[in-house]
Amino acid sequence: MWYWLFKYVLLGPLLALIGRPKIEGLEHIPNSGPMILASNHLAVMDSFYLPLMVRRRITFLAKSEYFTGTGLKGRFLAWFYTAVGQVPIDRTDADSAQAALNTAQRILGEGKLLGMYPEGTRSPDGRLYKGKTGLARLALESGVPVVPVAMIGTDVVNPPGSKGLRFGRVQVRIGAPMDFSRFDGLAGNRFIERAVIDEVMYELMRLSGQEYVDLYAADVKEGKVEAPVLPAARLPESAAG
Repeated sequence: MWYWLFKYVLLGPLLALIGRPKIEGLEHIPNSGPMILASNHLAVMDSFYLPLMVRRRITFLAKSEYFTGTGLKGRFLAWFYTAVGQVPIDRTDADSAQAALNTAQRILGEGKLLGMYPEGTRSPDGRLYKGKTGLARLALESGVPVVPVAMIGTDVVNPPGSKGLRFGRVQVRIGAPMDFSRFDGLAGNRFIERAVIDEVMYELMRLSGQEYVDLYAADVKEGKVEAPVLPAARLPESAAG
């Protein structure tokens, strides 16, 4: 109940006013049946604008830190993220990663839409970063189609590092479902899983117009590697118009 109240009454109208969102390709999401929505990740608001624009309820896997805060604020945030359709997962080690995949399998087994960010974290600079293979393994094990989703402009409405919102224009571009049934029985093969996720990332790059960086976003954020410098004269597409 809270999910729909937030979407249509408590939060959705405000987000619509601020972001003036538009969507393309909604016909690629059927009215029923399990699917994985694979989205680029520019801002926290991705997880709000995508559900706002898609008719069906979307369940996201969210880092457990969102649900473990202390005090009144922590309890409120845990309730809020649960109410808007997010499920906590622990991402600290291999066992946790498998538990997250098991949770995702359960959600898909219930015929739901599962939202995932293959980059694993928000982009540090508006570019599209290398995808992690967990989504590929899930797609191969479950056999459900993967629908690529490009979020554009959410980093203008909700700039990285900012807790506030600004007026902008959000676009959601949904691509045709991707069928990986040709790889049936090959889940667990790291070369196949890399090929699958690279195919998904290519489609996200095509839909979003983002520049691709062949590095993991988390490694860049943690200072393990240094991302190529953005050309001074180039602006991310999301900042244009």
